[in-house]
Amino acid sequence: MQRDRRDLTEGFLFTDQYQLTMAQLYWKRGLAERRAQFDYFFRRYPDYGEHKAGYVITAGLGWLLDWIESTSVRSEDLEVLREQRDVTGKRRFDDGFLAWLQGEDGFGSVTVKAIPEGRVVHAHEPIAIVEGPLAIAQILETSLLNHLNYQTLIATKASRVAEQARGGMVLEFGMRRGPDTGTNAGTRAALIGGAHASSNIGMSRLLGSSPAGTHGHSMVQLFMALGEGERAAFRAYAEMYPDECVLLVDTIDTIESGIPNAIAVFDELRHRGHDPVGIRLDSGDLAHLAVRSARMLNDAGFQDVAIVLSSDLDEMAMWQIRAQIEEEAPQYDLVAADVTSRLMFGVGTRLIASHGYPALGGVYKLVAIDDDGLWKPAMKISDTPEKMPIPGDKRVWRVYDERGLATVDVVASASQVLRRGQSLHVFHPHRIGVDRVVHTAPSVEVEALLNEVYADGLRRDGSPDLEELRSRRLRDLERLDVGVRRLINPHRYHVSVTESVKRLQRDLIAQARP
Repeated sequence: MQRDRRDLTEGFLFTDQYQLTMAQLYWKRGLAERRAQFDYFFRRYPDYGEHKAGYVITAGLGWLLDWIESTSVRSEDLEVLREQRDVTGKRRFDDGFLAWLQGEDGFGSVTVKAIPEGRVVHAHEPIAIVEGPLAIAQILETSLLNHLNYQTLIATKASRVAEQARGGMVLEFGMRRGPDTGTNAGTRAALIGGAHASSNIGMSRLLGSSPAGTHGHSMVQLFMALGEGERAAFRAYAEMYPDECVLLVDTIDTIESGIPNAIAVFDELRHRGHDPVGIRLDSGDLAHLAVRSARMLNDAGFQDVAIVLSSDLDEMAMWQIRAQIEEEAPQYDLVAADVTSRLMFGVGTRLIASHGYPALGGVYKLVAIDDDGLWKPAMKISDTPEKMPIPGDKRVWRVYDERGLATVDVVASASQVLRRGQSLHVFHPHRIGVDRVVHTAPSVEVEALLNEVYADGLRRDGSPDLEELRSRRLRDLERLDVGVRRLINPHRYHVSVTESVKRLQRDLIAQARP
């Protein structure tokens, strides 16, 4: 690809072909400027095979809004469309349609409401609602899905990893294994989702986070090849970074060579007035080696030195490592907490690639069309009920119980306001005969989840920084039942619809299937 043409792939034409062909059809039929609403939502929680998520962390909205705000229709974009030919050799896109596109000049005419980035969200509820001219809102679909699906997927994985770290630091090391420059999006999502730091220097700088890293095996191999040995490599690193010294100890033999040489260098550091930071284990039985390392470090007087674990870690591996340490630590006269309290985790490939569930099935569906100033609901009818979106103009509410924990998210019509102290008859969004009454006490919070984040050509989300996005996640997790947060067979969180929305669904299905 020519460097000077790469901008074509990242601007207005960062979309699928069928979005433009549909948009031209709408223009030809006089429907292009008809106001429409589209919902973004996902149908299934990530299922990693042996374990499954019971919640999702939304991410990517900030970058989506940046893209919407900065994207315009350029003459180069129109020329690409003008050059297209159909199978008969005729031009695919009409000059009148291209002139209309140029007049729209991007996405300034759309309004976006969304559940704020960094928050816990659930299957089937609208996470973002786009309202705007039908053709423009249609074209937006591909970029919206691209921005939100991947980052949401990685933020969710990172959150699960961070929970299994149990307070230990999580370092994101996935840049070498990620999807080209898409790794930058993955790094951002991982930091939102719970990673404390990343090895990705550029993205760390952009997000105001300090990059993290140790050293590789190649440094030790170099000193060995030159005849100086492992200890000389450790000593050189300690002299260069005396206050940030983390040594990778498994190049030769962790127990017989790496740890003894690290302890010798740590002694030298201490005599010079510096505190060593830690060791890193990147191969072998990590749980066993962590216990043995802790024992050796303690005996040498380095009880506070961290033990960094890496090598194909994810939430399940971390859970199993902790369980093994609980059993094995007493065999070396250690309390398990003597080991687990000093663990840090370097997580790479399995995080950046969302191992076991590589793509979030987020979708973007038409739910309403303006008809003489009134929103006329639109609904996809399917033999698979879970594939049917919730139609109409809507709001989303989160209801908390007497413990202060989230108990149900309710999708209501736009005109319906949920308040404390009322009883709600709510229904499963897709199943017949599944309903319940939710009683909200005067002291129980009811929260509106959707905020206007883009309107009149401007972002309206306040451009939150990384710390705010992280804080949102932590606040929501603290108010999420522990059963929903389980690694395996999580409890199903309820997303329901109000009676008026359920009635609308039934009416639309009946009209479509007389």
